[in-house]
Order: sequence, then C-alpha cells, then structure tokens
Amino acid sequence: MRGQVETEQKAAERLYAIAERWYGQLNEGQIPSIALPTRTKQNIEYDDGSGVWKYGDRESVRSAQTARGAVHLLKMAYVVGFLKQQLAENRSSTLREMYYISEGWKQAKFAAQDESNKLVEDLEILTDIQREVYHLRPEENGASIFGPIRVREQTRRGMRELHCQDDVGETGYQIPNNVDALEFVDHDANFVIALETGGMYARLIENGFDEEYGAALVHLKGQPARSTRRLLKRLHEEFKLPVIVFTDGDPWSYRIYASVAYGSIKAAHMSELLATPQAQFLGVQPSDIRDYDLPADHLSDQDVNALKAELTDPRFATEYWREQIGLQLEMGLKAEQQAFASQGLDFVTREYLPARLSEMGVL
Repeated sequence: MRGQVETEQKAAERLYAIAERWYGQLNEGQIPSIALPTRTKQNIEYDDGSGVWKYGDRESVRSAQTARGAVHLLKMAYVVGFLKQQLAENRSSTLREMYYISEGWKQAKFAAQDESNKLVEDLEILTDIQREVYHLRPEENGASIFGPIRVREQTRRGMRELHCQDDVGETGYQIPNNVDALEFVDHDANFVIALETGGMYARLIENGFDEEYGAALVHLKGQPARSTRRLLKRLHEEFKLPVIVFTDGDPWSYRIYASVAYGSIKAAHMSELLATPQAQFLGVQPSDIRDYDLPADHLSDQDVNALKAELTDPRFATEYWREQIGLQLEMGLKAEQQAFASQGLDFVTREYLPARLSEMGVL
C-alpha cells in the first residue's frame, strides 16, 4: 500500500541520517557520538496529559571517545546497515535471527539478545519509527481477534479482504506483526473486549457472545505483544470503539490492563502509538471474588508485594483501584477468569458480562 511504502522510505532516510551525522562529526574533526534519553526508572515520567509513560529530559551520550563507546557505536552502525538492507530487499527477520546474524559482525557481535533488543529500541527512539516498519519482528505471538471487523491486507497473491468473524476458523484472525500495514475497512461492532486467557476467549466464541452483543474479541495471550496493543489502539481511534480489558484477578493481570491502557516502562518511547488510555478494566475484580464466592487461591508474598507496589503506581492512582487493591489485601485471595465456571459454563456470558458492561455504560 502507498502509505506503507512512504513510511518505509522515511524509515530508510532516518537510518541514513544517523550515519550522515557520524560522517559530519568525523569531517569536522569531532569524535562520533549520539545522544539518547537515559533509560532508567528515574527518567520515566507519567504524563498526565496523554495518560501514558514517557521518557524525561535526561540524556546519555554514547561516544567513541572510549573503547566501550566506540564498540557500541560500531554495533549500532552494523544494525543500521542491516535494517537498511532489509528495507531495500523487502525482507524481514526476527529479533532472535538478528542476534545470531551478528555472529558474523566480528567485534560488533552481541554478547546477548537483550543487548541487541535494547539497541533496536535505541534506533526506534532516534528515528521515531517503530521496529515493525524495519521488517523486524519478535518470535510468533499468536494473538488473535474474532468479531465483526473487516480488514484488508497485502498477501503474496495481492490484496485481500477478510471478515474476522465470517472468514476465519474458530481461533479467529491472527494479528500480524505490523498492524499499521493493515487497513480497517468497516465493522458492525459495539465494543472490543480484550481477554487475557485463551480459555475465556474460546468460551465467549463458543457461547456466541460476539454475535449477541456485537463484540470484537481479542485474545491478549497473557502480557500483550506490541502488535496486539497497537491493534487495540487503532480500533479505538479509527472506529471509536470502547476497549474493555478482562483479565484474571491478580496483581500481574492488573499490570496487563495497565500496559494496554497506559503503556509500559520498557516501551515508553512507543507509548503514544501503543497505549489506549480510554481502555476500561472489567475484571476479575477483587470484589467479584467476594460477591460471587469464586474459587480462589491465597496471595503469595510476591503477590502482596506487587499489590502494595501498585498502590504507589500512578497508573493505579484512582479511588477505584485503591478500594479494590485494599480489599484484595484484606481478603488475601486471587482468582482466575475461569473461576466463573463454578457458576455454570454460561454464567460469564449470560449474567456476569452483561451486568458488568451495563454497569460500565457499554451496554
């Protein structure tokens, strides 16, 4: 598509600009260097205006003045060349493959994949272009969407349109790595419900919840990949659909919701592309454990510490979360989504979800 071609051309130009900057420094007799936001917790700020995590004003300079700095810039130069080649040849690779490819870069090879991943993130910050545009993808995530959404995508046989309810199997349409290469054509959805577990995703499909309520179901598959969060953001912005997040009732699942709504500290440089601050948390709420007498497990010490940390997290700085987390610490219990099955296999779709969605003003 034309937009994708233009974006990739802009990406190539911005990669070239990095090399051009180093060339200019050398030409003027300067030691090559590059400035980047300091990637520490002390330089992560919660922006009240946009409702997402962003880097602050502190910067770190990577310079060839030291051997360590010179090697870092060398590695960056190799990655810049590698990504430019991918764009030129219209090829792609995984983050893991790039790490192994670096074995042939001699002094520029990476010691661990975490190092190469961070360097890619540095390039995202420097170019303001997400890695997916560079045809760089993570390992297969497998997250999917099922519901009344029609998309258009480029395939090896040309453009094709696909309905994410009528033209897919029982697991839905698999979300591609680069969601921005997708065109959202039209929809008959009333809202989007993002589900942490595959079991609950399958339950809603089997019970026909998508058809009865006009719901687009998105399987988060645990902590959601960037592509999944980008999909949710686009569905909200382009179709004006409410985004509802339904997870297990534990502190780690609440952080899944927070990453969808407000972004993550790790990907603070991409928060405005990935986060949907208007997303609402549905449950499992701690109060649900009490009100529905759900089968539950006791909180571990790690769970308790995580909940206490969330009480000081600006993403949870609301009266709702203070009450719910306070209640959970008092009860000492946590529960999974599937715990609703104790009330019957149809309970979650016939009673719980309609009641909660009505209470939230979605239905």
